[in-house]
Amino acid sequence: MILSRENIEEIAAAVTMDFNKFFFQDNDGEERTKARCTPIDQFASQYLGLSVCFARLSPDGSLCGVTAYADTEYQVVEMGITRKLRLKRNEVVLDRSFVEPGNIRKLCGKRRFTLAHECAHQILFQMESNEKKCSCRKMYEEDRAYTVRELKSREDWNEWQANVLGAAILMPRNEIALAMRNLAKGRRLIRYGEWFAYPDRLIITTLCDLFGVSRTAITIRLSKLGYMEERPYTEYVDPLEVMA
Repeated sequence: MILSRENIEEIAAAVTMDFNKFFFQDNDGEERTKARCTPIDQFASQYLGLSVCFARLSPDGSLCGVTAYADTEYQVVEMGITRKLRLKRNEVVLDRSFVEPGNIRKLCGKRRFTLAHECAHQILFQMESNEKKCSCRKMYEEDRAYTVRELKSREDWNEWQANVLGAAILMPRNEIALAMRNLAKGRRLIRYGEWFAYPDRLIITTLCDLFGVSRTAITIRLSKLGYMEERPYTEYVDPLEVMA
């Protein structure tokens, strides 16, 4: 199943609206003045019925999470020794590093995005035809720390779609719009290469805290939704730095 970005946004909007009715007891037509994040742990367990646990998935931390569509096994090779990890249907296993001492807060954004990504895999799998489900080559999906690369295979498209859907669930379009109305007053943020002027840095930090995501995740989401303007670094001038 190949979906466009707009298709995925529509799926995310429908799913999050249904979840909000279930979890927040939202009423149709109810207007809010403050944006809110998606409680992804409750979304996974209470709404999708997924079982979430933690285990060591790779020796180098390259595997962040895995989700199973059926009872199966996942093999972990460490120091030449193969270890089998039993996976149950509708189970999500996140890497144990997320809950190790000192990492819970530090890796919170990455853990939340990884879980949203695995939730997206489950949603997309359920939308496949029965024929596609039966012919599925793998009974699980891995979430690795991928580098940006060209999409060449079906597996690549699956990862791209899960990333886009996961981001749209974690940072819903309507919630981003509400937050940007409150924080940016209708203007777009300006990014000079990888830099922002101080007022925009404050907005980025506030959005990260609000949605429980990393700076990278929120900047990508803002850019895709049209809330960011790109300018060359040579134009960068921070008024606070000039005054200092």
